[in-house]
Amino acid sequence: MSKGMEQLAIKLCMTKDIGVHGNLFGGNMLSWLDEAAATWACSVCKNPNMVTAKIDEMVFERPVKNGEQVIIYGQVRRVGKSSITVYIEARKKDFYSGEEETVCSTIFIFVRIDSNGRSIPIDDSVREIYADLAN
Repeated sequence: MSKGMEQLAIKLCMTKDIGVHGNLFGGNMLSWLDEAAATWACSVCKNPNMVTAKIDEMVFERPVKNGEQVIIYGQVRRVGKSSITVYIEARKKDFYSGEEETVCSTIFIFVRIDSNGRSIPIDDSVREIYADLAN
């Protein structure tokens, strides 16, 4: 059962988020994406013990300015034995027209861990839901 893009979070770029060039600081954007993706991965995997294992290349396509809204979307790409791979995309939304423009996107991999930080399997019921993505 393939799943489409899901809305994960909405953020508002505020003065405290701006870097020296007058745009949303990239580190803040990355933090927003990691938080939204990790929280979502925990929900999808029905387990709070998921940690960020890898973030692929991040390309910032457009700046985000003070007062602009950022919507974060996600799509499950693969569920492995102990990991989940998700595509994450941030779009800025024009309040007046409703149009959205992609700001950046990347792939995150999260791993389920035990209390000692060792990887453990994701429940079979979760892997079955996304079994068609394994190939």
